[in-house]
Formats: sequence, C-alpha cells, structure tokens
Amino acid sequence: MTRVKICGITSIEDGLHAAHAGADAIGLVFYDQSPRYVEVAAAAAIVRALPPFVTVVGLFVDALEDYVRAVLERVPLDVLQFHGQESPAYCARFGRSYLKAVRVRADTDLLQCAADYAAAQALLLDAYVPGVPGGTGERFDWSRIPLALPKPIVLSGGLAPDNVREAVAQVRPWAVDVSSGVEAGPGRKDPAKVSLFIERAKA
Repeated sequence: MTRVKICGITSIEDGLHAAHAGADAIGLVFYDQSPRYVEVAAAAAIVRALPPFVTVVGLFVDALEDYVRAVLERVPLDVLQFHGQESPAYCARFGRSYLKAVRVRADTDLLQCAADYAAAQALLLDAYVPGVPGGTGERFDWSRIPLALPKPIVLSGGLAPDNVREAVAQVRPWAVDVSSGVEAGPGRKDPAKVSLFIERAKA
C-alpha cells in the first residue's frame, strides 16, 4: 500500500486530523520563505499532540547546520527532508534518516541523483519551478522517472485528490506527498480534502 505524507502542517488541529485520517507521516516546514513555515515552539507542540506511529519529517532548504541542530534539540524529528542544493555530505551530517528532494526538469539525471545521494532513505521528486524550492502545486512529467531507479520514490508536485489515484497507478511510488493540493488556504488544510486524498492514495 502506498504511504502518504501530508506536508506543511502548521497547527495541532491539522496534524491530528491528518493522523486520524490515516497519514503515515506529516511534514513540518522550517523554511521561513514558505507560507507553510512553522515556528519551532509550534512545531514541538504539534509533535507532542500526535498519536504514536506517525512519522514526523522536518523540511529544510539550504539551512545553516546550526539551525538544523537547534531545531533537532527542540523538535523530535524522525526524518529530515532537504529541499535545496545540499550536498550528500551535508545531508548525512546529522545522523538522521533523510529524504533528498529533486526538482525534476527535462535534463535531470535521476539515476545520477540516486547514486549521488546513495545514503538517502528515498528521493522525493517534485516539479521544477524557477526560484521556488517546492510547494508550488505544479506537477512534472512522470514519464521522466526511470523504471530502474534504485531508490524508493516519494512522489510530490501537483498532487491532489483528483489525480493521486492516477499518480499511484502510473508511478508506483513508495509514498506520495501533498501540501497545497489539500489546502483551504496557504498553511491551512481542508479536512475533507486531506481525508479524500489519503483514502484515494491508499485505495
């Protein structure tokens, strides 16, 4: 069964709804340029409120190492997600499982990315939009994903309740990741959309 990550959680209410609707993971955005940015204290409160067995992923974009470590001291993150130009050495520096996000464009060599980030738990594949590291709501051409990619895939970019079934059927990803596609407004989830997305992804 395909796993589901609901990203860009900014409130306890949205985190709890995602968990009770069957999300396998939630994403907390520690990138202050994002409308889904969450303060460290709020993130810690969200994590404390979650039921067990929900994976908590912290998203960073070219963050200073000291900032990542400061967040880790206060927020018990299970997995780190790096969405910028972070090197493999940087990603491995924190002793945590990590996902490396790749913004897919026509000339992206995903096999090379998988080799470069061999220590990553998975590659998170997102749409390339100039100047925006993620959360754009744009999808990319799924046919660019090699069948022989030697890493689990977390599929992101432009997913929503109306296309997640098609995405799972075509790509067969380990997991799907959604943020803007289940929102009522930037940083605020629509509970009905979250529930429907999870139901269709897992069906």
